[in-house]
Amino acid sequence: MSDHVLDATGLKCPIPVLRARKAMKPLALGDVLEIHATDPSAELDFKNFCETTGYELISFQEQKDVLIMKIRKK
Repeated sequence: MSDHVLDATGLKCPIPVLRARKAMKPLALGDVLEIHATDPSAELDFKNFCETTGYELISFQEQKDVLIMKIRKK
């Protein structure tokens, strides 16, 4: 199991989710993708993304106007 980071800061919906989908494909089961985004709709977008794909949204936090989400591939 390993962690990966996707910098989606400055990108608007739906690009962060599309890039996350692409980044998740080659990951092994149990791997975690950490996404950094600045789009205000990212929280809702990624909650919906995880619900529809079956990925697990592990955490969501905000640091200095950057939303940081961690998603586990299940």
